[in-house]
Formats: sequence, C-alpha cells, structure tokens
Amino acid sequence: MSTTDQQSAQAHPAWEQAEPGAHARDPRAVAFTEAHPERPIPAVGPVDDAPITTTPSTGLEELWRSIVTESRTRANDIHLPTSTAYAQRLCDAYPQADRELVLATVILHDTGWAHVDESRIISEGFQGDWRKAAIRYEHEAEGCAVARRVLPALGYDERFVERVCEIIDGHDTRPVAFSLEDALVRDADRLWRFDVTGVCVSSSWFGMDPATYTDRLDREILPELLTEAAVRMARADLARTRALLRTEVLR
Repeated sequence: MSTTDQQSAQAHPAWEQAEPGAHARDPRAVAFTEAHPERPIPAVGPVDDAPITTTPSTGLEELWRSIVTESRTRANDIHLPTSTAYAQRLCDAYPQADRELVLATVILHDTGWAHVDESRIISEGFQGDWRKAAIRYEHEAEGCAVARRVLPALGYDERFVERVCEIIDGHDTRPVAFSLEDALVRDADRLWRFDVTGVCVSSSWFGMDPATYTDRLDREILPELLTEAAVRMARADLARTRALLRTEVLR
C-alpha cells in the first residue's frame, strides 16, 4: 500500500460491512434465499448498462407530485428520480418482480429524510458507523409514514401500502432482503452512487475526494449488490465515472 493509500485508509476507515445477523433467520429472508440461492441473482431479461441519462424514468406522475416537498431534502430531487430510472432497468432485467411495487417504493424510500432533524443528516447519517446511525432508522420510519399518507389517496389498497412499507422499513439498516422486490429497491438505491452525479453528491457527504470514494464503491459497495444486472450496471458506470473524473491521477 502506498503512503497516500495508507493516509487515506487512516482518514477514512473501512465502511462497516452489512452483517446478516438475526435478520438472516427471518422466515422472509430464508424464503427469499431459498428461491434465489445464486448470488448475484442472474438476470432473465435484458440488462442495459448505458449511461442512466439515456433512459429517464416515466410514469407515476401523481405519486411524484405528492412528494415534491419531500424531494427538497438531502438531494432527493436528484437521488429519487435517478434511482427510479435504475429501478426501471432492473425491472426489465427481472420481469418476474412486481414492477409497480418496486417503482412506487423507490420513489418513496428516502422521503423520510424530509421529516427528521436536517442538522443530523450529515453529522450522523454519513459519519462513523453510518449503517447503525439512529437518524437512519428514523428516516425509514418517517418514510413509511409518508407512504401511508400518500398512497391510499392515490387508490392503492392497504396490502400494497404495507408491502411498500416493509421494504422502506430497513432499506438502509436491515442487512438482508426479504423479497426480489426488496432486492431491486436496494440495488437501485445504491446504483446511483456509481454514476458521476451520484459520486459528485455522495462523496461530499462522506467528506471524500472522488478517487477515494470510487475506490470505496468498488471495494465495499459493489460486492453488496444483490443482482447480476445491478453489478453489470455499476461496473460500467464506475468505469465511465473514473475516466471522466480522471481519478487515476487526481488522487
């Protein structure tokens, strides 16, 4: 390891890895693992790994209008549409998943950030052992509250709303997925980090330069992706982002 790499490692210790723990024994997690034993989960449909800007998301306009207020916190007006575009691609690659459930959940998953103490988002949610930060549990609970408020008014039944909330509640803090739809939401949520826009936004939250941040994505986040399609998209995006930002020299 070079002196520069050693200094970076000291300044930014490895992100705490997601340990399955007790959640892995949950019957939903067990059933999901049994249904999809091969990881990453092989794609059965087409995988589009072109720049995400070429396939913006479409549809669900009324749902989007219902969360405009929530989109103005923690760059949600960038993160949520971008993650939804990735979710549409993942649904194409996994047509057996409930597409409407995946897309509605991705749109709503981080709306809870608008209903927590904004001063704590960066200071707690992106520092230290950020996976276990109390603010992350709080934003999941608040996101469920948003879903329960807006979805019934748009005609979604109680069962659909609770399936959305089951995914939102734990998308950051629960280390295992309970369903294919849960896995696609998790992967879509992470994929935006590999695109140049996500790198520019997220690296500042973690207090890292782009080269350090992309190295961490490659080493620590890419292995957590659950689906083959997401892995292929992430690798393609990461290569483009590194080339564009000249991270081979700007480090």
